[in-house]
Amino acid sequence: MTARITHTLALTLLPLAASAEDALPPVDQNALNQMVQSGQTDEAFLEAFEAGDELTEFSFTAAQGVGANIGEGRLFTRFPRADLDGPEEWANHLPKREGGANATSCIACHNAPFANGAGDIALNVVVDPGHTGDPSLYLERNTLPLFALGIPQRLAEEMSLELYLQRTNAEAEACQSGQSVTSLSAKGVRFGTLAMTRTATEPCMVETDTSNLDGVDPDLVIKAFGWKGNEPTIRSFTRGAAHNELGLQAVELIGDVDGDYDGVINELTVGDMTALSIYMAGLERPVSTLELAELGLVELAEEDRTDILAGEALFTQTGCASCHVPSMEMNDTNFREPSQIAGFYDIIFPDGSAPAAHGLTDASAIVFDLAADQPNNQITLENGEMQHLGAVARNENGVAVAEWFTDFKRHDMGEALADPDDPLGIPASHFLTRSLAGVAVTGPWLHDGRATTLAEAIELHGGDAAFSATRFEALEEDAQDQLIAFLENLVMYQAEEEDH
Repeated sequence: MTARITHTLALTLLPLAASAEDALPPVDQNALNQMVQSGQTDEAFLEAFEAGDELTEFSFTAAQGVGANIGEGRLFTRFPRADLDGPEEWANHLPKREGGANATSCIACHNAPFANGAGDIALNVVVDPGHTGDPSLYLERNTLPLFALGIPQRLAEEMSLELYLQRTNAEAEACQSGQSVTSLSAKGVRFGTLAMTRTATEPCMVETDTSNLDGVDPDLVIKAFGWKGNEPTIRSFTRGAAHNELGLQAVELIGDVDGDYDGVINELTVGDMTALSIYMAGLERPVSTLELAELGLVELAEEDRTDILAGEALFTQTGCASCHVPSMEMNDTNFREPSQIAGFYDIIFPDGSAPAAHGLTDASAIVFDLAADQPNNQITLENGEMQHLGAVARNENGVAVAEWFTDFKRHDMGEALADPDDPLGIPASHFLTRSLAGVAVTGPWLHDGRATTLAEAIELHGGDAAFSATRFEALEEDAQDQLIAFLENLVMYQAEEEDH
């Protein structure tokens, strides 16, 4: 590739550790609510977004709750310490600790190619969810990027709604005829079958057989976050990550207690969690070199353009696109925090309290448009035209199309890539299809970062994906290079400050 991307790479200076006097003021959920209720919806979004930006960049100190009482006088560890099981030590933290704490800021790990991105192999997280204390059973996780996470959550919400409707129709059919077998699909992706048998009438009751579901949990909630696809929302994933990686315990996770025994309580407020969720949901979307070239933002040689387009065709021909679905249409581009969709909001917080008791309600949800409102990458082109490169694009019919390159399913990736254990109850070799949005600049690749090139990542695919890996290996070298050229065209772009 000889494309010259003039703005994509940017230096990110990590902040120095803050003093207690420099502590960020907690985000007040009720203040955000008041803005929404007074009609200042745009202002509430921007206020939350900016607060989330500060929270992800801030380097917390022990006085502000970062770290945890690991034991041995330590606040941080790169490795799980189930052996430290004394009073208030690592093995006895609440909630049960998976790993860490191992960082003082979000962007200490999420920093490639710039802030909020992925992490190098040295930043892998090592976790022991089962508290085995056995290094041979530890799980290793590579750091994924945080860009535009509102897109996968919103797509997952819409897909789940489709599956819910199909389940409701299957129940009605079973009540009418005695039994039903329904093939489930959402946005063109198949999720196996759901079988129902009527067990009583007046009122009708049915027994549901979920044994033939494929790549989705029995609750039919599409979970777009975590390498195993075990978290449904940005919020649920973030509060777990804050606890495990930073040792910052959210009020909604643990309540007004010191679950990590570091002497600090109320380390992240409900408002903080709202701000972090809105910020990651509203970050700019990944782009492509082809798109940047069309806007005159990069120089792209004609031969490179030809290779990328040829590689795109090969991406489909080899079967890669069957799991890494290139694009999906969005019915509604409005992201809400909290969501209105069942399965995507907390009925009860993990600490046992009601969200409404903390001011988090649907009536005062922060809402923004994924196709219009992102603050970043609003660019003035050389011809004076404004281009909102951060927002989800619309096609010629005005329909929003998200290019996220995933089917949101779990797949068997083969024994060679399997985890050594399955503490979450998800088969060790099963992983959520990793989005390829921005994949060129968010390596290393695979769940533990073992692939140092995109070609290696493809060749290591097994199980459900073995067919595609075999087809890739069978290609002539030039064709392989073209497919890789297509993947290398999937990048991130960050506008220089003066472009705003």
